[in-house]
Amino acid sequence: MAQGTVQVTHTGTSRWRRRTGEYASLAAALEAAADGDVLTVAPGTYRENLVVQRAVTLRGPEGSPGSVRIAPVDGVPLTVRASAVVQDLHVEGQDSAAPAVLVEEGTPELRDVRVVTRSAAGIEVRGNARPTVRRCAVDNPAGVGIAVLDGAGGVFEECEVVAAGQSGVAVRGGAHPRLERCRVHHTSGSGLSATGENSALEAVGCEIYEVRGSGVQITGRATAHLTDCDVHRTTADGVTLDTDAVLTLADCRIHDIPENAVDLRSRSVLTLTRTTVRQFGRNGLSVWDPGTRVDANQCEIFDSTGDYPAVWVSDGATAVLDSCRVHDVPDALFVLDRGSRADVVDSDLSQVRNTAVSVSDGATAQLDDCRIRDAATGAWFRDHGSGGTLSNCTLDGTQTGVIVTKGADPTVERCTIDSPAEAGVYVSAGGRGSFQNCRVTGSGGYGFHVIDGSRTTLRKCRTERCARGGYEFADSGADAASGTSPLVEDCTSDESAGLRAPAAPETAVQTVSHSPGLLGALPEQRAQPAPPAPAVEPEQPSRTSKAVLGELDALVGLESVKREVRALTDMIEVGRRRQQAGLKAASVKRHLVFTGSPGTGKTTVARLYGEILASLGVLEKGHLVEVSRVDLVGEHIGSTAIRTQEAFEKARGGVLFIDEAYTLSPEDAGRDFGKEAIDTLVKLMEDHRDAVVVIVAGYTAEMERFLSVNPGVASRFSRTITFSDYGPEDLLRIVEQQAEEHEYRLAQGAAEALGKYFTELPKGPAFGNGRTARQTFEAMVERHASRVAQVAEPSTDDLTLLYAEDLPELP
Repeated sequence: MAQGTVQVTHTGTSRWRRRTGEYASLAAALEAAADGDVLTVAPGTYRENLVVQRAVTLRGPEGSPGSVRIAPVDGVPLTVRASAVVQDLHVEGQDSAAPAVLVEEGTPELRDVRVVTRSAAGIEVRGNARPTVRRCAVDNPAGVGIAVLDGAGGVFEECEVVAAGQSGVAVRGGAHPRLERCRVHHTSGSGLSATGENSALEAVGCEIYEVRGSGVQITGRATAHLTDCDVHRTTADGVTLDTDAVLTLADCRIHDIPENAVDLRSRSVLTLTRTTVRQFGRNGLSVWDPGTRVDANQCEIFDSTGDYPAVWVSDGATAVLDSCRVHDVPDALFVLDRGSRADVVDSDLSQVRNTAVSVSDGATAQLDDCRIRDAATGAWFRDHGSGGTLSNCTLDGTQTGVIVTKGADPTVERCTIDSPAEAGVYVSAGGRGSFQNCRVTGSGGYGFHVIDGSRTTLRKCRTERCARGGYEFADSGADAASGTSPLVEDCTSDESAGLRAPAAPETAVQTVSHSPGLLGALPEQRAQPAPPAPAVEPEQPSRTSKAVLGELDALVGLESVKREVRALTDMIEVGRRRQQAGLKAASVKRHLVFTGSPGTGKTTVARLYGEILASLGVLEKGHLVEVSRVDLVGEHIGSTAIRTQEAFEKARGGVLFIDEAYTLSPEDAGRDFGKEAIDTLVKLMEDHRDAVVVIVAGYTAEMERFLSVNPGVASRFSRTITFSDYGPEDLLRIVEQQAEEHEYRLAQGAAEALGKYFTELPKGPAFGNGRTARQTFEAMVERHASRVAQVAEPSTDDLTLLYAEDLPELP
């Protein structure tokens, strides 16, 4: 047994007295020590269960961190029940039913203690204890890192949980610790968790990452306050709130989350201030259930890596965004279900690939003084009972500014819609809506396009420079006659021909001026309606997806490839239908990796894949642009980026197929310009992720290396499809197809000879699979021609039959 040394210091009224002693065990030294004594422990391993019950200092020797190991075979290695100081110890526990360090009473201080254990908890604080824990580390792959329980508190400064089999830090039973500048990582459960009424957790300047559960989990009426904290690289959601949880995040950063960055439900309340949320795979904010509420002020949500709305509010929940920015996302804000509400004030929604604001199923959204830019649809009120208000908002650079359908009834006032590619406002399928003091300028289509007898009200609106006209009202027969057409009052346009009024009673249009350029133009102008705009036939794919899949199924072999493509197609199709229904759609990355030998059908399948995506409306054209290294890599600095951009532009709306992609990253790259091509491609794929589908192809082993050394490329692709080599039977079928296509037939015995030929054919690196079958057929045709050319009057059989002797020699 290593020796312990206790140094006892007493103070008196007139002088200092000092006495020291050596003890056979630490337990004996602790028993002899009095309050204020200092116990300096000699280096060694101590198989004792220590209990500190006096206000002493227990420490290892200075300058030798980790030299004192407290490692009993079972039980709690170190228990503290007094306001002691414990420092510079290494604690090891083996009891799965007990903590390694247990703090039960007092206000002790633990400094520079390292806990390496397989215990129920690394450090457990309970009862009335209020410790200060500084620069301590916990490595406990079997249980909780730090547990604070049963009303306990304390401050943890610059501590680290380096591994935990459950939560990194767990708070429950009304406990309320404070964490300052701590790091929690590599946990199998949540990074930080608090649960139970009166449980509270405060964290300042902390980092939570590489956790398999949620980064932060607050449940069961617990509360938490995080300031200047980072949560990233989790496996589950970044932050989870459930069952009346309350959380405040201030100046925090949540990023690199594969699921929801923040998910809250069951009457939980979240307040975010100056917090950024980025690089999330599902929703940035996911808010569910009546009574659940999120208030975000001066926050930024951006750079989604999935295909889900950045903010999702449903099932009666409420979200408030004040002075926030949401950008570079598939959709910005979805509000669903009766009772759900979103209030957005002085915020920016930009770079939205689909819809900036979607309101459906009876939900409500109110936007005041907001800016929507570069979105496919600015705001879409989808169905009956859905509505809200857009007030003093600007919508710039959208495809369509505002869409109202299926009985939705929003109020849009004092809004400006600038440069929409299609309509500024589009109302159809019985949509309603009230538009007052709104302005549409520079539309590529109509300013206001109202069809299907929609009962829309337009008051004091104005259109300018709209390519197809300021206002278009398409009546619906009986509905128009029954007074369900739009109500238009005091609206103006820069068109001298004025408004083409809806087919309804004349009282539906009221004007206060007859000057040219105002709605309600001069009578002679009204009597000469503008000629209808020429019909523009939408470009349709030449074949349906079913027809293209039929061609794919007809290809020889490739059974696993066909299954993969069909599964991917089904996912895309169902996702498209779910989105149309206002539902979440699974994230499907459309970029692919094709691996396999040459001649196995990779280019053919890529062409069919593009055509399938075009038929589903995923791609605009679906054409195939095939390139290789020579098409992308230039001879001097800067030329590679230009070549790569040009190839990408050629493929816009279709598929960019990069054959032998691994040549862009040779093993001895040095100053090779291939990396520039890769970097340019990755950026283009990110900036124009919906415009082009990229397929990289090559030999299996080489492509595995290529993806392993280029994680930026690998992360952009959803799946790898392996093209297996054709067998002799597959090659025979290809020859039979070629013969039938060219009006040849195989004579008796020729098929058997071909099967044997392909079995014995050497399959070295140059073996071309399908290409080899075609070359064999061509060689047979040449030999057949040489033979038949010697026949004076050949019969039809002579001209069409291929015999075994027409086969070329084996190489």
